Formats: sequence, C-alpha cells, structure tokens
Amino acid sequence: MSTVIGAQLYTLRKYCKTPEDLEKTLERVAKMGYKAVQLSGICECDPAWLKGVLDRLGLSAPITHTAPKLLTGKTDAVIEAHKALGAHYVGLGSAPGIFQKAENLKPLDEVLDAFVRDFSPVIEKIKAAGLQFGYHNHDREFAKLANGPLFLDALCEKFTPEECGFILDTYWVQAGGGDPAAWLRKLNGRIKCIHFKDMIFSTEEQKVHFAPIGAGNLNWESIFDAVRECDVDYAFVEQDNCYGEDPFDCLEKSLKFIRANGFSN
Repeated sequence: MSTVIGAQLYTLRKYCKTPEDLEKTLERVAKMGYKAVQLSGICECDPAWLKGVLDRLGLSAPITHTAPKLLTGKTDAVIEAHKALGAHYVGLGSAPGIFQKAENLKPLDEVLDAFVRDFSPVIEKIKAAGLQFGYHNHDREFAKLANGPLFLDALCEKFTPEECGFILDTYWVQAGGGDPAAWLRKLNGRIKCIHFKDMIFSTEEQKVHFAPIGAGNLNWESIFDAVRECDVDYAFVEQDNCYGEDPFDCLEKSLKFIRANGFSN
C-alpha cells in the first residue's frame, strides 16, 4: 500500500469551529487533492453526519486526536464514534502531565507510571474492539527518566506494538534531539500514521518556527526514504502555527512539495 497523504485538521482549527465551517473546510481540503484528514481541533458534531460529508468529498478520516478525559472517562463512546467514522486509529496527543511548568516539575517516571495505570484499561478496550491506539510524541518524550532510558523507549517497553502504536511527529522528534528517519526505522511496525511537519529558524524572533513542508531544514529526502521503507499507511501534513500566512496556502505548498518528491494520492 502506498502512503496516503492527508491533512491534520489542527492546522485549520480556526476554520472548524462549527459543523458548517467544518464542511466548508473539508471541501477546500479535498479540492487541494488531499485524500484523508486527521480529526483534531474540530467542533463537536454527529459522527454519522461527518462520515456522510467525508464520503461525499472522497475523503477518509482514519485517525483522531482524542482528549485524555474522553478516553479514560467515556471509552465505549469513543470506540463507537470511531467505528461510525470508519476511523481505525485512536490518537492521543500526549501523556497527561508531561507538559509541566518549571516551578512545579515532577519526575517523568511518575508521569509514565500514571499513564500506564490510567490508560492500560483504555488501550485494552480499544484493542479488543479491533482498533489501534496511537501515541503522538512531542519533544519531551526524548527526555531521560531517572533510571536512564528515554521516556519514549520506556513507553515501548510497557506496551506491545499491538497495544500501542505511535504517531511520529517529525518536527518534535527533531526538537527533542532525535533523527526523524532513524526513529521511523527504530519504531518500524508501530507507526502506521506520521505527522509531516517542518522546522525553520526565524531570524526575526531568534527561535525555531513551524514551516510548510520543504520550506524548512528537516532532511526530507531521508524522511521520505524511511517512510517508504517502513510502509507507513498515512502521512498527515501539520503546521501548528502559520504566523499570519493563510493555513490553507501552507497546506497547499506542503502538498506540492510532497508530490514533487514522488508521493501521489
């Protein structure tokens, strides 16, 4: 199966605040040539209605980002909604508590232990329902625990690939000091969905920025080779911040670059 290129709707979250706006946004995304979307940062809506809109536009929504409280508190409802949408992957944006303020830090070992305790029953239910749980990384998963291993490595030891897949985010791997292509290969078998996200240095703000794919400094030749080698099913283009540029334009630029490098939908 060739990798399907999709749009992460979090990029367009300002245009997905009502069902009417969401439908218009999906129409624009489909017109660009995207064939899939990740449901993240969108309004509440009826899954059956949304599935009808997606089908009409020739789009699929194989994955979500679902809030932690929904996953732990309403697991059965989450599973039911995913099945109504035809979404196989149940995504989580990050482990609760992993984002911490400097003045109130707690050991990452505690964050990991709490995640395993609270989410093991959730992951088991998702697996039993025939769906796949997916953990999305940021940079802090590349920090070391007190006993040595990286948070991400320790997480892999706690769950099997069948229990816990990963939604590898290329920008955040790089921000955490990792090599996106190397981590793709290391986690081969656990990654069916990936976030394509680029990074560039802003001389105006003197810090790194998000950028359209190909406009930044990530080694896309290496990343694309690893994606093909590891048989990733879906790659979702995401840009957390477009810094005043039209996010639809950013998504279109990214898709053109990806297609120019041998990917087609």
